Amino acid sequence: MSDVTLAPVDDDVVRAVNGVLLPGFTGTDALPAWLAAAARDGLAGVVLFGHNTPDVATTARLTSLLRGASPDVLVAIDEEGGDVSRIEAATGSSLPGSAALGVVDDVVVTEEVGAALGRLLTATGVDLDLAPDLDVNSDPDNPVIGVRSFGADPALVARHGAAFVRGLHAGGAGACGKHFPGHGATNVDSHLALPVVDASLDELHARDLPPFVATMAPGGLSGAGVDDARLDAVMTAHVVVPALGPLPATLEPAVGALVRELGYDGPIVTDALDMGAVAAYADARQTETTAEKVSTHGIGEVAVRAVEAGADLLCLGTTVGRDDEALFRQAQVALVAAVASGRVPLDRLRASAARTAAARTAIRARQAASGVVPSPESATAALDALARVGSDVAARAVRFAVPAHDPGPVLTAAPDVVDLRLRFDHAAGRTAQHVQRAFDDAFGPAVRHLRPADAAAWTEAFDTVRSSDRPLVVLTREPVPGSDERARLDALLADRPDAVVVHTGFPGAVAQWFGPGAGSATPGLPDDAARQVVVVACGTGRANARAAVALLTGTQGTATGAVPGDATEEEDR
Repeated sequence: MSDVTLAPVDDDVVRAVNGVLLPGFTGTDALPAWLAAAARDGLAGVVLFGHNTPDVATTARLTSLLRGASPDVLVAIDEEGGDVSRIEAATGSSLPGSAALGVVDDVVVTEEVGAALGRLLTATGVDLDLAPDLDVNSDPDNPVIGVRSFGADPALVARHGAAFVRGLHAGGAGACGKHFPGHGATNVDSHLALPVVDASLDELHARDLPPFVATMAPGGLSGAGVDDARLDAVMTAHVVVPALGPLPATLEPAVGALVRELGYDGPIVTDALDMGAVAAYADARQTETTAEKVSTHGIGEVAVRAVEAGADLLCLGTTVGRDDEALFRQAQVALVAAVASGRVPLDRLRASAARTAAARTAIRARQAASGVVPSPESATAALDALARVGSDVAARAVRFAVPAHDPGPVLTAAPDVVDLRLRFDHAAGRTAQHVQRAFDDAFGPAVRHLRPADAAAWTEAFDTVRSSDRPLVVLTREPVPGSDERARLDALLADRPDAVVVHTGFPGAVAQWFGPGAGSATPGLPDDAARQVVVVACGTGRANARAAVALLTGTQGTATGAVPGDATEEEDR
């Protein structure tokens, strides 16, 4: 139970404040009392997380309860596919993710994937997908975007972002592009700290903004006023762009103004306000309400600042390990106080609610036109269809980094699998083990898994595999020069040049990390690192993992070809 309470206040103010809030909550088969009450009092919507969605049938029943509390509640979910999945958090996504779609580079396929996902979301009663990720991953060392991006080329990201939006719309779902004005040019994770994108306005417009222009401006890529690729919402990033102002984009009025200057009139959604990047902007201070003094702390002050910057919907963040009502009340109490003090005009909140209502109306019209009726049965059928599409795309995307390698069976016996991926994935919400499970499915219990988390475990694992006569598979994600992951990879390859690398990170960095000469400074490593067998999985999701193992065991069709930026093609760096 929350210890932050709302003093008696005018019902119109409460409804106006609730109309900009997008909280999470705890539960799968019942609504908390505070949430049901807020829904009746004008709550804008909710965000579902993995703990709400253990399976699609449960998700469909839960969203039915939400709409029963209020048909106007907008149900949102962070469902990118690939590494970031909420609706399939328990099993891993059936889709290989955006990086895989960028590698395949077939906009028809991307639209088909979006449509299949849109049908699943509609069948489960979800209105708004907090996707696609429109970041141009221009920094290969990016620890939070990476394979969530379609790629490092603005034009590629723009065309596939637009295709994904068209697909979601065809399936009935709404689309929210992120993270405006771009989170791809940083090597700092905004879940933990505040990134800075030190780019000029010209650089920003040339590199980071094209995918947003393609999906926000009237007519998008076509310029013909056709809005089938136009976003239903846009999410701001917790990054500082000094050329736009000194504050994180979510809290920077110039960023909200830029969204409107680009011709977008839909709702602006914040990234989660509980993230480390904006923690410094939360403070504890006394504010007046109409009845008494209350303590505004934590997320409350950040919520007020976000509204002042132009946000229409405030994503409060996950409730795992927290009092979900307390998180909601912090934002609600702070905003009520801001209205009472004149800091936030009531009409400002009402304008935000009107934008959300217009987006919800458009989404609900698409849902009706899709012919998909939300139910556990239709959700299960839609999931089966999604899995078929995802499997096909993953098989096309996953490939050997060097096409000259024989695509026949590389592994014929149970291997040792050494996982060098050390960093917890805050965006995905877990450290995925889908690749390990795929090897287990292929070879059974004979597979030996080694995951050295500390120096002692690493020494033990290294001694184990260097003296082993079993095949060796090494899993990587960010073998950045100078990192522990890179050092351990170099040591393994120097001692076991027969090792097979399954790279689950950003495919655009393959040339940098695995191309000719990449390991030449390491004693014992061949100068021509292109001889190394490297499988580019384009992510660490379930679909990616299964396709990578199938490629190595020769149980799927040939999936070779040049990866953007790999050793087989020249790249303008």
